[in-house]
Amino acid sequence: MADVSHHRPGDLSGHPDVPEMRDRYAAMLQTRGVAAVEELVILAGIYAAISGWTVHFSNSLPTLALTNLIVGIALAVVGLCMSIVPERSQDLNLVVLLMGAWLIVAPWVVARHPGTGAVLSNVVTGGAVCLFALVAGGMLMSKNKRAT
Repeated sequence: MADVSHHRPGDLSGHPDVPEMRDRYAAMLQTRGVAAVEELVILAGIYAAISGWTVHFSNSLPTLALTNLIVGIALAVVGLCMSIVPERSQDLNLVVLLMGAWLIVAPWVVARHPGTGAVLSNVVTGGAVCLFALVAGGMLMSKNKRAT
């Protein structure tokens, strides 16, 4: 026969999955800071994608503007994936770090004589992306150390 006793609404103390739900909630709270850093990667990717038109070097350096557009869109997509599932994003931090490093060196690799605005835009954006990847990686590593 079914248990028809009156329980308080919202009382899950008798639920068989309470320990597992607590563990999942605790893991989600520990990765919240990582998700916030990855959201900054999304914003940096969007800026990198539009920087050729924002800083006005798309006409003088069209290959650099196209490179920034491609890398910026890729950064935004990777950052979105990392912020959705931050506990699985440790491997993608290396990819984000490499994309940030590419943004730093791209003005000299892609364009022969880049202007000051293009260089500053790429170096600052690439440096910020590298910093975000390192911070997120450090947060994930410290979380993994605490979990063991």
